[in-house]
Amino acid sequence: MHDLPLENVYQLLEPGPVVLLTTAHEGRRNVMTMSWHMMVEFTPPLVACVVSSADHSFTALRATGECVIAIPAVEMAQQVVGIGNCSGRDIDKFAAFPVTPRDGRAVAAPLIEECFANLECRVVDTQLVQKFNLFVLEVVQAWTDPQQAAPKTIHHHGYGNFIVDGAALSIESKMP
Repeated sequence: MHDLPLENVYQLLEPGPVVLLTTAHEGRRNVMTMSWHMMVEFTPPLVACVVSSADHSFTALRATGECVIAIPAVEMAQQVVGIGNCSGRDIDKFAAFPVTPRDGRAVAAPLIEECFANLECRVVDTQLVQKFNLFVLEVVQAWTDPQQAAPKTIHHHGYGNFIVDGAALSIESKMP
């Protein structure tokens, strides 16, 4: 074993796929790239995510208590990275990038048409926002695009590096 610099630990534990988080606040829609999220509970589906207080989306999420988590396939990697490399304070990302906002059913934040799944969410716990910028969201409506069969997701591996979903492995589970 060799020492690993502590700033590289996150590269080993990056959670699920890179997603897009959308918000709508004061008549303006925004989208940001996010990879720091995790499932917290199955029923109801709860997701914890970190949205930095430095991010433009933080204010909207805090004010409205709702968002959409849109899950892009690997074909959207360039748009996803581009969206993550700029701020909604400076530009209208929906105008600057080829992503199409679509109205959802439960929240004002837009779905993203090109993503294979969209999760409409409401903030249900903010106890760790002040300390860690961690929001707990309840998924209140979920959508999938049946035209996108077997999509591959991208996973951030640190400093501009990504892993694409690979081969699937099925092992019998004894869990209910």
